[in-house]
Amino acid sequence: MSLRDELLKSIWHAFTALDVDKSGKVSKSQLKVLSHNLCTVMRIPHDPVALEEHFKDDDEGPVSNQGYMPYLNKFILDKVTNNFDRQDFDRMCWTLCSRKNLDQNQLLISNEDAFKIWCIFNFLSEDSYPPVIVTEEMEYFLRKLTEAMGGSWVEERFEDYKLQMLSQQQQQSISVWQVIALVGSGHFSKGMDRQTLSMGIHELHQELIMDVLKQGYMLKKGHKRKNWTERWFTLKPNSISYYVSEDQAEKKGDILLDEDCSVEALPDKEGKKCLFFIRSSHKSFEISASDKKKKQEWIQAIQTCVSLLRAGRQAPHRESRHKRRELRLKQQADQEELRTRMKELQTANEAKQHELEDMRKALEEAAANAAEEERRRLQTQADLQDRYRVDLEREKMVRQQMEEQVAQKSTELEQYLQRVREMEDMYRRLEDALEDERRARQDEETVRKLQARLLEEESAKRAELEEIHLRQQQAISETEAEKQELQKERLAKDNALRDAMMQLQQLEQDRQGALEQYQTVMKKLEDATNNTKTWKHKVAEHEGFLRLIQPGSKAHQMITNWGPAAFSDAELSLREKKWQEMKNQVTPAQ
Repeated sequence: MSLRDELLKSIWHAFTALDVDKSGKVSKSQLKVLSHNLCTVMRIPHDPVALEEHFKDDDEGPVSNQGYMPYLNKFILDKVTNNFDRQDFDRMCWTLCSRKNLDQNQLLISNEDAFKIWCIFNFLSEDSYPPVIVTEEMEYFLRKLTEAMGGSWVEERFEDYKLQMLSQQQQQSISVWQVIALVGSGHFSKGMDRQTLSMGIHELHQELIMDVLKQGYMLKKGHKRKNWTERWFTLKPNSISYYVSEDQAEKKGDILLDEDCSVEALPDKEGKKCLFFIRSSHKSFEISASDKKKKQEWIQAIQTCVSLLRAGRQAPHRESRHKRRELRLKQQADQEELRTRMKELQTANEAKQHELEDMRKALEEAAANAAEEERRRLQTQADLQDRYRVDLEREKMVRQQMEEQVAQKSTELEQYLQRVREMEDMYRRLEDALEDERRARQDEETVRKLQARLLEEESAKRAELEEIHLRQQQAISETEAEKQELQKERLAKDNALRDAMMQLQQLEQDRQGALEQYQTVMKKLEDATNNTKTWKHKVAEHEGFLRLIQPGSKAHQMITNWGPAAFSDAELSLREKKWQEMKNQVTPAQ
């Protein structure tokens, strides 16, 4: 930490103490007094006009901290050197801020001890404003204080304090007044009297603030009179000072340390024991410690200082503070990097979750579409089957009705023909009428043959239609991969089916023409029959003694709705059996 940063912390406390209403602004008159005092204690020439010149546009109004900083940097801190007494500077800033923030009645420590804690806080606090001390530095301070008082560190007590602090403040940093209140309450010095606590604070202040690495009474040999005198020695990184007594009221001299200094042990002589010799650039000193342990500790401490000077390093406690801060900054950077990586991983995970959710929705939608398509296909297939079944039943009923009508007509015609045949031998005068009847029979036979041929063609077309329908049902049950090819085949079959239907319609038209011819023949036959009935009646009236000759019985001939069939009952049964087998084969395929 630079000298400027250390000074700014104390000045910040003084500035905020002048801000009575906590608005962040201080009147110019107060800043004049503060600036004059700062220049005085830091031995800087004070320019009373500089402040007025700096804030000439704001003659009477208050000045904020941000507005005072440029003046402070330019006219005070830029001119400061290390030739002033830091104790006087800190006491001046302490005097300003302690009056406002310190309640001496609730503390077990003196104002002097509170001032020393305030100085230690500024040394250990973070380089941020308002200055705060983190829990790691607070633990370091309390641990050192406990060791200075000769007590034992209780880790559990400090952990309980941290938990209590987190529950009350929701933060891991403490202000200077909280630190003073904590130490002054005696929470971490239970079992210790006030004098022990004050001595511990003083020792810690000497080490951390005054840079005293070691201190104690030793004997020093004089340069002129060569007598041995007891002095109070204090070791700092670049010097050894010795005083008349421990209160350091009267300073007797300094031993300046540099890179060329050396220290070495001496043998006992002149009745003095535990001797060691300090050789500096200007003088040499003979020192006598109280015992061998003290002698070794002093020699080791002085050698450490010389090694630090040769390496250009700071005091051990300052270097330790710097390392702790670097470690905290590194941990903070690592934590920040970890948080960043965690955020990136969380973002990537959320993106992946969204992608998986979109894929799941797409799969569900595809499955729903496939199910809906399958349902429509099955529904269409079922509708076609129902329609085909209804058409087939309707056609079967119509065909049965027509067959019944034709059978009835055929029976009546057979009766008429039988009567005509009986009268052929008896009535020669009916030859013309019989000749007409014979011609009518020939025409009827021609029509029947034509109807039989048309019926066979119709049966063949129907069988072909049923086979096409069966192929269509089989094509529907094929896999989805062959759907496009089967679609083309189905279209071709539909075209063939349309052609067959057109042929069937043509056959229907031909059948209608044959039926019209049949009706014409029936008309002729009816006329012939009427003529026959007329002659038969006349014969019955005039020749009642004649007996009509009845023709013999003949096998019943099959009659269809298009006329006499061209097949027998056995052939009809065989065709029905084949049609039933084809229907049964189509049903499992569906």
